[in-house]
Amino acid sequence: MNPSIRNIGILAHVDAGKTTITENFLYLSGNTKQLGSVDAGTTQTDFLDVERERGISVRSSNTTFDWEGTKFNLIDTPGHVDFSADVERILRVLDCAILVISAVEGVQAHTETLWNALQNLKIPTIIFINKIDRVGSDVDLVIKEIKKELTDKLAVLYSASDESSSEVCIEPVWNETNLNDSIVEVIANADEFILEKYLDEEKLTFTELNNSFVKAVHQCDIFPVLMGSAKNSLGVKELLDASLQYLPAPNVDETKTLSALVYKVTHEKTMGSIAHIKIYNGVIKNREVIINTTQNIEEKVTQVRKLISNKFEDIGEAKAGDIVGICGLQNTRVGDVLGVFSEVLPDEISLRTPLLTVQVKSENDKDYPALAEALQILSKEDPSLDFEWLREDKELHVKIMGWIQIEVIEKILENRFNIKAKFDDPTVIYKETPSKIGEGFVRYWMPKPCWAIMKFMIEPSERGSGVVYESKISVDDVQRKYQNEVERTIPKALKQGIKGWEVTDLKITLIEGEDHQVHSNPGDFIVATPMGIMDGLTNTGTTLLEPLISFKISAIEDLLGAITSDITQMRGSFESPEMENEKFILSGILPVATSLDFPVRLSSRSGGKAKISTKFYGYQECSDVLGQTREFKGISPLDTSKWILKARKALQ
Repeated sequence: MNPSIRNIGILAHVDAGKTTITENFLYLSGNTKQLGSVDAGTTQTDFLDVERERGISVRSSNTTFDWEGTKFNLIDTPGHVDFSADVERILRVLDCAILVISAVEGVQAHTETLWNALQNLKIPTIIFINKIDRVGSDVDLVIKEIKKELTDKLAVLYSASDESSSEVCIEPVWNETNLNDSIVEVIANADEFILEKYLDEEKLTFTELNNSFVKAVHQCDIFPVLMGSAKNSLGVKELLDASLQYLPAPNVDETKTLSALVYKVTHEKTMGSIAHIKIYNGVIKNREVIINTTQNIEEKVTQVRKLISNKFEDIGEAKAGDIVGICGLQNTRVGDVLGVFSEVLPDEISLRTPLLTVQVKSENDKDYPALAEALQILSKEDPSLDFEWLREDKELHVKIMGWIQIEVIEKILENRFNIKAKFDDPTVIYKETPSKIGEGFVRYWMPKPCWAIMKFMIEPSERGSGVVYESKISVDDVQRKYQNEVERTIPKALKQGIKGWEVTDLKITLIEGEDHQVHSNPGDFIVATPMGIMDGLTNTGTTLLEPLISFKISAIEDLLGAITSDITQMRGSFESPEMENEKFILSGILPVATSLDFPVRLSSRSGGKAKISTKFYGYQECSDVLGQTREFKGISPLDTSKWILKARKALQ
């Protein structure tokens, strides 16, 4: 345990006020002399040009400050769903969180997604209801929404008066002189010992209750609720004090061997790559050689940095529990483990899956190589972009979440890399799966020296099962080192099927094989595997799979008929609506291809009053007519002559 540190993420749906709260924290702690403003573009954490132009966070930003003798590592996360991949990585290193909800808009589309992720990872969370000064603010209604849509395990620590005006103020309802009955009941429900005393009407002291309260917050059995107006600096000091009092310190051990997780990679002109890490165990120092266990390589630390937005401070050493930047690890990637694997390392979590792919082109042809290099750098910093460089076709592709992300990448390419780029219209990412059981055969034995003969059984599997590979042949038929190359090559062989999309939900079994004592080498099996797999897919045929999203829509009753009609026209399905107070909640499933602009159309139809939240549901079969097939990019393994020439570097 490192009680002198708090690692806190601040999360919210876009425009709820996260960055303004962060700026208040920095100002209150004395880290900044002037309060930064989102509207004026003077914030410390939104330092990219595109962030200041749009007034939204598009990348997570770290800042560090001291409060009451405790070091706060605060990560301000992007609120727009297009940048969910960044939030996914941040969630893995948080010990606790602040979830911000607007007092006007209430629980919004992305709020529920964030909440579910926090709960899945059991991250202790304080809820802050912001903007209580704005016209339309309704704290009581928002609390009811939270209880209905998120959790009813709430302890509301303040009350508001003169809401929806500049005269709004807050009063504490939980301290030594004010033991709020509803909070006592929430604590009693989370603690059997307190419950017994409460039912027996024994005297309960504030200290006793508050200690139980803190324990329950750490165990995610209670969630404190505070409120205020960050723009007017109301309630922010109280939020900072509550974060120190109720949220947990990192549970770590600096005496153990180094174990750290890389959750982010940024780039700087002078220092190159900077690996953002959380240290779970051990210590890390300048000039130390450390092992990247994930990649099985050694790299030397040139500098250990305190992370403060776009500034830095060389601190020389960091201990377990801290979040810091490490310079010198030029080959390190997001998700890598430094030191040893540890049971305390968190699991990955998925908020959104990129369901669109887009081709990027340079406006000036001479910038093509520079654009490819820039996209490689950006993809290293954000692996969800999954940059694909099709050299034969001179095409550059990235995967994206939505339209705003395109605009942001375009601005970053121009401002940071001085490259003007243009983007084609995004294409939905389809997949394909075998239509039936079949076999694939490859005999790669000419022109010598080469020898790799294999037969694969290919079978369709359940939806969502991914790829399963198995070898049933003896090492007497094909040596183990060659079989290992086959297994390693399978994912690459499935990148494009006979309809141009990644192949999934199948089982591949190597059922026959033959190597040659003289002519075989590992590269032969790397060349032959895609040829055998594609031959098999030609024999099985493939079925297109299209991505689906699940949705939840909340709107007034008058719109129900029009909205259900829209969903039916988009080939969607829905359950019976839930009706309450002249409003309805409708849940169902929609194809991504038909619903790309649906949130915009829904907002227009409802005058902005309907709410929709969506998340990735899965893939399901669809016909070629309703879906989209595409040409194979590059040289297909089915064109065996060219494929072999290319593999042997005889074809340029």
